[in-house]
Parts: sequence; C-alpha cells; structure tokens
Amino acid sequence: MIRVALASLVLLAACTQAPQTYRDLDQIGRNYQNQQADAPANAEQATAQDTCGLARFRDLIGTPASAIDQSTLPPRTRVIAPDTMVTQDFSPSRLNIMTGTDGLVSSMRCF
Repeated sequence: MIRVALASLVLLAACTQAPQTYRDLDQIGRNYQNQQADAPANAEQATAQDTCGLARFRDLIGTPASAIDQSTLPPRTRVIAPDTMVTQDFSPSRLNIMTGTDGLVSSMRCF
C-alpha cells in the first residue's frame, strides 16, 4: 500500500509544471496586447475583416428572411428586423443579418 502511494506521488510530481517567472508573465502580457491590437474595435472594422464569415452568406441579400434555413447559419447569428431590439455588446464573431420592412435581407454585418 505504501509503495502504491509513493509511486502515485512520484508520478504526480512528474506532471507538475515549473512555476512561471516574471519574464514568462511579461511575455504572456505582450502576446495578449498584440492580439488585442489586431482585433477589430468596432462593427465597421469587424465587417471589413469578415470576422464573422459573412462572405459565405452574401447570396442571402435580397431573399426573404423567412426563407433562411437557420441551421446553416453560424451559432449566435441574429436576424434583425427594423423594430427588433438587440443587445449592444460588441462581438466581432457574431453574424448579424438585417432585414428591411419588406422582410427581405438588406445587409449583413459583424458585431
């Protein structure tokens, strides 16, 4: 029983990572800042960079929103009619499909 416990402790010790140094943490911080600098800051930038994959769905423009097969859209996609209330949080990976008062898809944006 003691041998099993000792063997378990040896194996557990082999799995632990060395503690991070300040240099490691500084590098992690720089990497995060670089990622944030590259990320779009608003819907116009996100749409221009196509962060939500809207290019694949451009053929929906002009079609009735009721005819869209929602299962083919990315997760979290919103279909927004003129009077639809939506949250104002910015999510560059979210596809937003806007419709006109006639029910046809008029535009798409990433936000």
